[in-house]
Order: sequence, then C-alpha cells, then structure tokens
Amino acid sequence: MDVVELLGRAAALVPADVVNEAGVTAADVREYLDHNEWEVALDLLADLYDGWRPSAQWWDLLIEAAELMWLSDIAAWCHWGRWESVHGVFRAELRLNPPAKGGRSIAIPRPGVLRPLWDTGRRTGAGEPDLRVARIWVEYATELAPGATGSIRLAPLSPADWYDLRPGQEITMHEGMPVVGTATVVEVVAPV
Repeated sequence: MDVVELLGRAAALVPADVVNEAGVTAADVREYLDHNEWEVALDLLADLYDGWRPSAQWWDLLIEAAELMWLSDIAAWCHWGRWESVHGVFRAELRLNPPAKGGRSIAIPRPGVLRPLWDTGRRTGAGEPDLRVARIWVEYATELAPGATGSIRLAPLSPADWYDLRPGQEITMHEGMPVVGTATVVEVVAPV
C-alpha cells in the first residue's frame, strides 16, 4: 500500500463531525492529499485524535505512512497514540522540583523515553509506597526543563493499576530519593 492510499483510508475512518482545535477536519486532509501534500495531510491526521476514539488500526495506517516517509517524530507520536487507544489516556500537569531542591538537572525529553517511578498512593504489604513505572510524553514542547511545569501524557507499565486515579489527584515522580516532581492528574480515560 502506498502513502496516499494509507492516508486516504485513515481519513475515511475519521467521523465527519470531528474537528481539532485549529478547525481542521478529515475533509481538509483529503484536500491536501488531492494536492500531493502528503506530509501536511499526515500531520493533520495525527492531530485529529480528539473528539473520537480512534482504533489501533487507524493509528497503524498513520504509523506505516510516517515510516514510509521517514518521519520518525510523527511515527513516534502515532505509536504513542496507538498505545493510548489500546490502554487508555493518562494526562497530568507535572511540576518538576528545581535542581537545588533535589530535582532533575537535565530536561525531560518529549518522545516518551524517560520511565521514572510514580507514587500513585498505593502501598505495599509493609506500608511502603508501591512505586509504579510510567513513560512520559511531554505535550506542547520539545522538553520539560529542570524546575519547570508542563503538560504530560503517561504510559504506565501496568495501565489497569492507574484507572482509579481521578482528576485533581496528586502523584509524585521518583528517580531515587527525594521526590523529583509532583503531577496533578488532569485526565484518565480507560480504553474502549
């Protein structure tokens, strides 16, 4: 299957009433495809995930198109979106402690490579925090600087253990001791 066919199939799966924050619809994507603007069409499709629950198969079409075009950043985002379609969405606002107060001295990179431990409030049999692993995707920026605050998406190693989190709940990020950041849960959406 070629890029145009992959993107055309993906655009056809987007409901007609889905509109992203910029006002883009699947009809706009098809117009870009008609003008051979494949990269723009892919970028717009990858941003049409809100307002509906895309399937893993939809993301697979985007992943294959991105990989055929050698667009690794978009492919990475589409892999993340696919994971969320299968396992759910976990979003939070993360406040990193400054380095002088035990926080990170280097930035958190955007594309979900950092896998810190999180205290979500669960306890072990001995009463200690039962820390859980979750990857971080930094939203709206290329990185989250030391001591900064920003929106993140989380990909827990065991997603089912995170579905009981609620918006407004605070969880702490650990990379040893002490705590390196505190996140306020913004959204938890279980998979369909």
